[in-house]
Amino acid sequence: MIPQLSAQGLSLWRGGRSLCRALSFALQAGEALQIQGPNGSGKTSLLRVLAGLGRLDEGELRWHGDPTHRSLAYRNALLYIGHQNGLKSHLTARENYLFYQSIAANSSEITADEALSRVGLKDAMDRPCGRLSMGQKRRAGLARLLGVKAGLWLLDEPLSSLDAAGMELVSSLLDRHLKERGVAVLATHQPLLGLGTALRTLDLETAA
Repeated sequence: MIPQLSAQGLSLWRGGRSLCRALSFALQAGEALQIQGPNGSGKTSLLRVLAGLGRLDEGELRWHGDPTHRSLAYRNALLYIGHQNGLKSHLTARENYLFYQSIAANSSEITADEALSRVGLKDAMDRPCGRLSMGQKRRAGLARLLGVKAGLWLLDEPLSSLDAAGMELVSSLLDRHLKERGVAVLATHQPLLGLGTALRTLDLETAA
């Protein structure tokens, strides 16, 4: 069976230092990969490479068996949420969500009111994001997971700034995504609960 997402022999170097060498993995539909490692081990760099935003020094990435390099199908399939929330601070959470949906290749039919209510921002969706707490900003950023139809989620520290209820929210969103045959790669040192055998781990500290 051809994996949804596969990496073969990936090597990343930054400033003369090896972040990882000959890294390989394969994810089928309904599987997630949790990338672990201490600060500076290359978690964000690897995610940016997967998102097409960083330089890959060696190796190859494939989506449904085809190289991802310059692949429109791959770009349309992925949703990347970085460590920063990617919000325009002068816009409200509702306006940020609507803007993101308007530029997405495959927007969902989930409305801003529904999405923001689901992520716990029902009473703050019309507040400028610059006035939200760090946890609220993270929730507003994560609402994008509901705004588009994306087969591949790339998430950098999705649990940062969240309380216990927020962490449970992320786990539930991931669980539903995987049950709908999606794929996810996440960089986080925090535990993701309730995903069972669908979750695999990769420690970059041992892959350098």
